[in-house]
Amino acid sequence: MDTIKQIHKIKTQLTEQQIIFCYAGYITEDVLVSVGNTIKQKLELVKADRSAARAVFAIFVEEAQNIIRYSKAFIQDETGEFQNPLRFGFVAVGKSTDRYYVCCGNRIQAQDVARLDGHLQHLQGLDADGLKTLFKETLRDDPPEGSKGAGVGFIDIARRAKGGFEFSFEDITAEYADFYIKAYV
Repeated sequence: MDTIKQIHKIKTQLTEQQIIFCYAGYITEDVLVSVGNTIKQKLELVKADRSAARAVFAIFVEEAQNIIRYSKAFIQDETGEFQNPLRFGFVAVGKSTDRYYVCCGNRIQAQDVARLDGHLQHLQGLDADGLKTLFKETLRDDPPEGSKGAGVGFIDIARRAKGGFEFSFEDITAEYADFYIKAYV
């Protein structure tokens, strides 16, 4: 199948699955801002519930920042002069039946799978009060080792995902896995 037919098939599938926005590529802060504005505008045009639209936007930002900060699929100049590598990932916003979702994916180190899996399972087991308490505690504590932020990103996603969230890991090599998370609003 030639490239144009493959692209048409992908576009048709995205439309059938009510994907509002889909991006796979290198993500920077500039891309995050532009795409975020596009998503906000689309949600306004379809007259999405305001609280749902805010939650979709906030989850999108957290998931995109996760790619920007942590994706292990990246390019960087060979000289090391360029301090911020371009990191690769996938992000989609869609609607299924009566709720929106935000999904993202990026490459992680295989050694991080067990820790991340345990953390996300723990978050899935907490109710709204438990998530709120954990969010506040995490903000008060020092950031987790290896974190490039406050360590509250996944907690914030879990808090805003009123319909819950799911996640998976796909082994790529002995060193890397692809990580996906889908949060329902």
